[in-house]
Amino acid sequence: MSTASEAWGRVADDGTVYVRTAEGERVVGSWQAGSPDEALAFFQRKFASLETEISLLEQRIATTDLSPAHAQSSIKRLLGAVAEAHAVGDLDGLHTRLEAMTGLVDHRREEHKAAREQARSQALETKEHIVAEAERIAAEATHWKISGERMRQLLEEWKSAPRGDRATETALWKRLSAARNAFTKRRKAYFAGLEEEREEARQRKESSPPRPRGSPRRRTGDPRRPRSAS
Repeated sequence: MSTASEAWGRVADDGTVYVRTAEGERVVGSWQAGSPDEALAFFQRKFASLETEISLLEQRIATTDLSPAHAQSSIKRLLGAVAEAHAVGDLDGLHTRLEAMTGLVDHRREEHKAAREQARSQALETKEHIVAEAERIAAEATHWKISGERMRQLLEEWKSAPRGDRATETALWKRLSAARNAFTKRRKAYFAGLEEEREEARQRKESSPPRPRGSPRRRTGDPRRPRSAS
């Protein structure tokens, strides 16, 4: 069997196919049916298929919101595929491209981490404001209807706000719950006091002796003197 050779691989006399890498030649397969040029073309097509997959991943990382975890998983799989590839082509170049993607993904992971930390900090700041307002209402409010509605709004704002650090958020939630309970107790105590005043006023009215009907009204001031005869 004749031989065939190109920049990235060759076919030996016995049909063994080699790929050339920075670490030296590596056997990628054997070819017995057909010419050496056909053997090289076959393994070059395998390289082209692997290169296409890597190009697509590069495009996804550059143009989409592919998560760093998903991207890193794909890169790791392709690094293994390149290392064990039964293909003829610039495998070292593919490895370099994958390493470059790893650096980009690591940078993006740090960006995502920073963004998450910022979002978490903003979420806790928002909830701190909610709790502070609820505590102020609980301690100072006297317009009960308006304040009660605002308390309900604050609870909805809490529910719709992003989540923050679990430990801090748990502490803030306890403060919010305590403020809501304190407000409810103050409002109940206020209306209970009003009701007690009404009841006392009713009892005083009922206990006062009624004035007899037809009794003359007592006049105030000096009585009128009778006119003297002329």
